[in-house]
Amino acid sequence: MKNRKPFASGPSMDVSTAVGEKEASLGREIQAKIGQQLRAVYDDVVNQGVPDRFADLLRQLEQSGAKGRAHDS
Repeated sequence: MKNRKPFASGPSMDVSTAVGEKEASLGREIQAKIGQQLRAVYDDVVNQGVPDRFADLLRQLEQSGAKGRAHDS
């Protein structure tokens, strides 16, 4: 496997700059279509829920945070 470089985030390019200083916007139909496509792609991920191990770690963090707040009082 080749060594991969981390994604380098360059300066963001404003869409309006790319089209010659005209204000660029997407129509409602296009926005709705993009939303539908994103929901279709990520629906399975959203419905998977939180793995048990992560839920356990979150509970532990909440408990230690509660103990820390009680100690600070």
